[in-house]
Amino acid sequence: MSADDKRNEQVDERNEAAEAAAEQVGGAEAAASDEGSELDVLSAKLQEYQDQALRAQAEMQNVRRRAEIDVEKAHKFAVEKFVKELLPVADSLEKAVESTEGQEEAGELVASIREGVEMTLNLFMSSIKKFNVEQLNPVGEPFDPNQHEAMSMVPAPDAEPNSVVAVVQKGYLLNGRVVRPAMVVVAKAESAPKIDEQA
Repeated sequence: MSADDKRNEQVDERNEAAEAAAEQVGGAEAAASDEGSELDVLSAKLQEYQDQALRAQAEMQNVRRRAEIDVEKAHKFAVEKFVKELLPVADSLEKAVESTEGQEEAGELVASIREGVEMTLNLFMSSIKKFNVEQLNPVGEPFDPNQHEAMSMVPAPDAEPNSVVAVVQKGYLLNGRVVRPAMVVVAKAESAPKIDEQA
């Protein structure tokens, strides 16, 4: 083998070694590139799962809060149907007391009956007050459509317009919520001068 052939062989070996090294470097870069993209995918999935976990935790807090509010309302307004059923009893007792007004000369029997009915009514009202039931008797107050039901409007020159001048049936609140609106008569505003629409 000649010196040229040896040199050529050495050059070929070096070229092969350089090519092998280049392939290794390219393979390492490709592997690093693959690992980099895989790392990006995994970090994106991790972020997505963290967001889902936060949303689930917030939703659970909302559900818990709603459940607490529902339980609180159930405790507050559990007796609402019962109170509605008792209100006609209060109305009847009040009507009985009203019917004996001005009957002083009717005798001792009527007076004793009136006294007994008044005591029963007072006992009844104090009993339902213990359960946060309040009576609405809005005479003289401004009309409130949330708590009052207007039965009619009447001219009342001595009363404020849109104020309650008479109560047909008293209303009741349970813990501040209307169980039955008060049925009222409202003062009509004085009519304004009529405008001639044909002019």
